Amino acid sequence: MRLRLPEERPTEPPTGYKIAHPVLSQDGTRAGFTGVSLGGALPYGVLDEAGCVYGRRHRAPHRRCDCGFHCVHERAAAEALLCTAEHRAAVLLEVSVLGAYIRFERGFRYARQRVRTATVGPCACGAGAGALADAGWGRPGWRALTAACAGCVRGRTALSLASFARLAGEGLRVRAAGGAAGLADGLGSADGFDVPGSGLGVSELVAEAALLQARLDWFQSQLARLDGHGTQPG
Repeated sequence: MRLRLPEERPTEPPTGYKIAHPVLSQDGTRAGFTGVSLGGALPYGVLDEAGCVYGRRHRAPHRRCDCGFHCVHERAAAEALLCTAEHRAAVLLEVSVLGAYIRFERGFRYARQRVRTATVGPCACGAGAGALADAGWGRPGWRALTAACAGCVRGRTALSLASFARLAGEGLRVRAAGGAAGLADGLGSADGFDVPGSGLGVSELVAEAALLQARLDWFQSQLARLDGHGTQPG
């Protein structure tokens, strides 16, 4: 006799937690995430459906396969994964588990998900993150992004936290660890600059100005170096 798993019919989608790397499409028009283990080669959107990473035709999650999205029940368990060296640059995601799912002791394996919140850790220098900048690696057609403060962005392609949320869509909220406000909402252009949007608060505008000033200082230093002078051009 084959045992059947007990069925659950929750009134609201279960909540789960996971870690992932934020990514930006090559043309700069889309934003999403890529996993840190199984299926990491396949970036996904804020609202997305899982497929079998082995190319099989069954629908995820299948009982005899390990395909599907994965998350854990407890936020602390996902935060613990950020302590390992290979996951230090990842962000913490809070997700809604949608569609069919299989419940395990520590988490879910499931068919669809909506990423509700992405929490970005500090910059590599230890300062609070004000942007997501090119991490120096990626997937075909996608650039991986990592947390960066205004002083460390320099000439790299970068988006403010609010700009990443806007590109990702579907109501995603992106915040810096510790509850610090993200940068202003704007459109990421091809060279990595953000254009400030409307309806912004004072703190968002101040953060956006700091990011732009850091980039301006970097470009001025590069111009001075090319001119062969030791000071910035007037």
